[in-house]
Amino acid sequence: MKELVHGGDIYTAREQQKNKTILDFSANINPLGLPDSVKEAAVRGVAESAHYPDPLCRKLRSAIARAEGVPESSIVTGNGAADIIVRLVMAKMPYRAMVLAPTFAEYEAALTSVGCLVQRYYLSEGADFSLSEAILEEIGPSLDMLFLCNPNNPTGQLISPELLHKILWRCEETKTLLLLDECFIDFTDDPESNSLKARIGQYKQLFLLKAFTKTYAMPGLRLGYGICGDAALVDVLWNVGQPWSVSLPAQLAGIAALDESEYLTQAQQMIGSEKRVLADGLRRLGFRVWQPAANYVFFRREAGDSRDLRALLLEEGILIRSCENYPGLDNRYYRVAVKKPEENQQLLSALAATERERK
Repeated sequence: MKELVHGGDIYTAREQQKNKTILDFSANINPLGLPDSVKEAAVRGVAESAHYPDPLCRKLRSAIARAEGVPESSIVTGNGAADIIVRLVMAKMPYRAMVLAPTFAEYEAALTSVGCLVQRYYLSEGADFSLSEAILEEIGPSLDMLFLCNPNNPTGQLISPELLHKILWRCEETKTLLLLDECFIDFTDDPESNSLKARIGQYKQLFLLKAFTKTYAMPGLRLGYGICGDAALVDVLWNVGQPWSVSLPAQLAGIAALDESEYLTQAQQMIGSEKRVLADGLRRLGFRVWQPAANYVFFRREAGDSRDLRALLLEEGILIRSCENYPGLDNRYYRVAVKKPEENQQLLSALAATERERK
């Protein structure tokens, strides 16, 4: 059976807890939940599912193009961001690629599935897991692809726009395709300044990855997309993907979601304040906490604390993400999503209780 390596596995948690209600902090989803308009659109899609969905997602791509301010021809849609990653790797068939460590596991999984040699660029805790200009020295003509996540998952650290531009220029020089994962960019304090989408028309070696999953709390519908200025690569991506990869309910839900500007603004405001509340609360409990840029908080047990926090909290019906299976980390590291104020307080209270028991 396939090993489950991501957060959001409430199904196994329910089995372990005999179907107890689970409060899931392991998946970094918009805390406001699925908007009503998106639910209604998905239901309409189910009602119309006697027909095949549009294989080219024309109405959806048109809506994405308007929302992102990019040409419709630069957009390719898929069955979640993971689908786009796999298709991009199949399209490029890279010989050598580089990923950060720690970072999202699906990059390396997709690369190794096609026999690519994967080089890990390890981030240092001493540098707060932040990327520095030293990475520029690792980008050469022999590197076919570079995968970056901004902000990085699970560490929550942003790459500065200045460094991103230098990396992009270097990738153009060396003909290295840069996949920049911006799936969490909408939860940062200044999404427009942190994004590279304004550069799409200028650089052929830039591929942006985005998804509806986190932003609109719709992971179960599976909808992601890529933005790329290389028309030839976009064409190949359509050809290597399976036909009808985006269901009709997902297409209609995506179109509806893009009209939810007030919902997104409300979520950004809540996350902006609550991520600081959650981070400060974790620090008061004695954890080493990295300042979060998006809608999740990365933290570490201090020396002398040997508790398995994931197991202890699961007994209370709370699921958090252990980061033990990320390259470069161990069982001291955890990640928790930023949720609604009362839910965040429930997590902090449960952690405080485990701290009292330890003492």
